[in-house]
Amino acid sequence: MREDEDVDLDVTVLYSEGCPSWQTVLERMNAAAVQSGIAVRVRARLVETIEDAERYGFPGSPTILIGGRDPFSHPGTAPALACRLYSTPQGLAGSPTVEQLVHALREDRDLIAGG
Repeated sequence: MREDEDVDLDVTVLYSEGCPSWQTVLERMNAAAVQSGIAVRVRARLVETIEDAERYGFPGSPTILIGGRDPFSHPGTAPALACRLYSTPQGLAGSPTVEQLVHALREDRDLIAGG
């Protein structure tokens, strides 16, 4: 974890019990941060109820929020306490690849820098 002044982006990984892919996301996000050179603070948050899912806009576990934004969202996806799948170059998976996470981190950093 980094000091507040050293953090470029805040990342929250929302997850529900029974979907183990959130741990893979944490590992890959740390690798993506190193690869991209972007300082991130990563937090994990358990989503336990459908009300929480609705409040967070949680379409399934794991959901990755970079700067409060889900870079992998699909409009119209309903909140759900279910496992989430991501499209990767290798097919559907429980987590984006490190390369996809690097791209998402850079995209969000560029949005902040430009905005």
